[in-house]
Amino acid sequence: MELKVATMEIPEGSNIIIGQSHFIKTVEDLYEAIVGTSTQAKFGLAFCEASGPGLIRTAGNDETLQETAIQNAQTIAAGHSFVLLLKEAFPINVLNAIKQCPEVCTIYCATANPVQLVIAETEQGRGIVGVVDGFSPKGVEGEEDVKARKEFLRKIGYKL
Repeated sequence: MELKVATMEIPEGSNIIIGQSHFIKTVEDLYEAIVGTSTQAKFGLAFCEASGPGLIRTAGNDETLQETAIQNAQTIAAGHSFVLLLKEAFPINVLNAIKQCPEVCTIYCATANPVQLVIAETEQGRGIVGVVDGFSPKGVEGEEDVKARKEFLRKIGYKL
């Protein structure tokens, strides 16, 4: 087995959701989950098929996000993994709908931070071992940090 690092491309102003699923139906069901939850969301989706023709299946409503999702899926190249790039919506807006899809097994991350995946490669194929989401903590928040966090959540509409 060989461990590799796969760095994800995330277009400016976008978020990425990476997960694992188990069936070709994933592409259509995730598409429906996103548009059914957030009609203004722009997104691109790529799903790595794990058997049969072994294709990267794709959908979306934004060409740039869809192409970048495909590039990320090619970089990961792990069966049954999916990459969703999202703009004009946050993962929190669609994450429950995605987790409700019967095919979805795991969500590895949902973030706007820089992302690296730790990939294991064997003679059979590749699999996602873990995710490096953003950077290591630099300390513990103080009173001003708490105030800034609360103000930010209110500014973006998640708290009154």
